[in-house]
Amino acid sequence: MTSNSEIIDGLNGLLTKNYDAEAGYKNALQNSESPTLKTFFKSRADQRYQFGHEIKEHINKLGGTPNKGTSLTGDAHRTWIDFKTALSFNKEESILEECERGEEACLEEYNNFLTEHSLPADIKTTIASQRDKVAISLEKVDIMEDVVEK
Repeated sequence: MTSNSEIIDGLNGLLTKNYDAEAGYKNALQNSESPTLKTFFKSRADQRYQFGHEIKEHINKLGGTPNKGTSLTGDAHRTWIDFKTALSFNKEESILEECERGEEACLEEYNNFLTEHSLPADIKTTIASQRDKVAISLEKVDIMEDVVEK
């Protein structure tokens, strides 16, 4: 059986990943020139903000303290996106490639959390739903990347 502290630690990891994703999508929004991509990036940032609040509720119910702020890895990734897009001929494609990489890492973290922990039903339902939405976002990024490449 997974202890509450292990679940809280895992949830805090996902919370930080969502802080990173929200900040990443806001960064992509600022770097993009396409109205379609701007709308997509804004909706993903808003979604990750909501995910964070859902995760915080579960952490609080378990008696934990939610993490605050982004990770150093996420901060470095956003800096890399800024650098890469500044040097790229196809700025939109570069942004989408980095979004894809971020979403793949996020999806992996969600999958690991779900398989490595014995979770209460309400937490499992929330996290599985969020994971599924991340997978859908990844599919959308892939589709947009194919369109932008052409």
